[in-house]
Amino acid sequence: MMRSMDPTKLSIIACMLIVLGVPFLFRPESVTSGDAERRVIIITPHNEQIRTEFGAAFADWHLREFGETAEVVWVTPGGTTEIRKQLQSVYTKAIESGQILPDGTLKPGAVPMPQDLIFGGGTYEHGEVKSGVSVTVDGAEVALSMSVPNTQWSDSELKTLYGENVVGPEGNHIYDPDTYWVGTATSGFGIVFNRDILVHELGLEEPDSWSDFGSPELQGWVALADPRLSGSVATLYDSILNNLGWDEGWKTIREMCANARYFSNSSPKVPLDISQGQAAIGVAIDFYGRYQAQAVMREGETPETSRVGYVDPPGAVYIDPDPISKLRAGPDPEMADRFIAFVLSDEGQALWQFPARGADASPSVADDPDTWGPRRFELRRMPVRREFIDAYLGRMIDRVDPFAIAAKTKNMGWRSGVGPMMAASGIDTHAHLIRAWKALIAARADESFPEGTLREMERLFYSMPTHRFPDGRELVFNPDNYREIRDAWRDATEKRKAKIAYTRYFKATYRRIVELKKNPDAALADRTQ
Repeated sequence: MMRSMDPTKLSIIACMLIVLGVPFLFRPESVTSGDAERRVIIITPHNEQIRTEFGAAFADWHLREFGETAEVVWVTPGGTTEIRKQLQSVYTKAIESGQILPDGTLKPGAVPMPQDLIFGGGTYEHGEVKSGVSVTVDGAEVALSMSVPNTQWSDSELKTLYGENVVGPEGNHIYDPDTYWVGTATSGFGIVFNRDILVHELGLEEPDSWSDFGSPELQGWVALADPRLSGSVATLYDSILNNLGWDEGWKTIREMCANARYFSNSSPKVPLDISQGQAAIGVAIDFYGRYQAQAVMREGETPETSRVGYVDPPGAVYIDPDPISKLRAGPDPEMADRFIAFVLSDEGQALWQFPARGADASPSVADDPDTWGPRRFELRRMPVRREFIDAYLGRMIDRVDPFAIAAKTKNMGWRSGVGPMMAASGIDTHAHLIRAWKALIAARADESFPEGTLREMERLFYSMPTHRFPDGRELVFNPDNYREIRDAWRDATEKRKAKIAYTRYFKATYRRIVELKKNPDAALADRTQ
């Protein structure tokens, strides 16, 4: 008979496994070559092109500046949201096991945390990394940030480096005021489309606003990404809400979801599929859209005539810095600082927008802009430093000043509602939504359809659920009640119950719309009862 193991021994073994296993929870993209004298380990959502160019350029820069060979070891588990959730798990276990002490320092003799930096993603997710984790240890709550402040520059040096700490609306910082993250590039959010399908096959105009996604002709032709899996994509949808307002913003997002072909778990998939003709139009982070448009451009074509186009909606461009954060208790804090310094140098900023120099190009020279830029891949991202943009705009591929095009619309703080509500209203209920959308479109096209019933169908289609609190109170999901509802989500159990209730509401609502199309007199009968 097998004997059961003592619970205390089990706990000890579990803690040992956690301490020993933490460094291996994130598998590097490739193991170190072993030849470099120094290395920096970076977890990132960035694509292969960015990793290739920054890895090689940093190695050249580091050898020139410090006389040591260096390499970047990249860890690529997924999008920024996935990375943040995995970091939360790793740091929680490290604190619980005693690997990281309550004061935030590494226990003497303990194995450091797996990575030095998190590079890329939006400010929201890096803010969550700053917020960190809260763990109960020996009956006491330990709250620690997963990142640490950047101390290599003083406040005055940061102001010299960046200029005014704002892009777009007041409060939209380029770097965290407490320096837990600093911007390395800027991201815009726009529309990518296939001209052959959109214009020549479907007969539609080239898009210039988010409302274009609601055209009935686009049923099944829209490519979207899931905001629950990508922090940048969630920011994109949030920018639609901020620019259009709550009611018009959610109306637009509802129609986008209704026309969607799919909801990708990867934001780069959208422009790729559009270039291959699998969708006609989609949402895109600017550099993904521009890069794919360039990748499929035929000889003799221009951005205005090529198969794939990208556009920043005029007056509605939200610009979000793309940060880097130094992780707590990483293996080499000095190398982390050096990598950040390189990314923000003129040579590092040039990698984002300068033309490719050729795979066999010589290493860059500190004071010679002619030697700067990527070797193989043109990254098509917007730099973050005003001084650099002002000095080298003429050398950039996309001569766009993000500070000039950024919309001034205030961020209303609705972003945390994007994932849950899009999931309930459009992603997890997609089949129901499509049937309701088709019924509504058909009713709108039928001149004999009762006006009162049509209005009721429209009201239902764009409606929002109520949120039921544990005390029995109910509040409609609207901007006046949003903060109170959002605060209720902090309880994981209540948030799970709310998601289930929201999903049930939308399924029932969409079914009702389909029923009203089949029996339009039912709405009139309901009013007379």
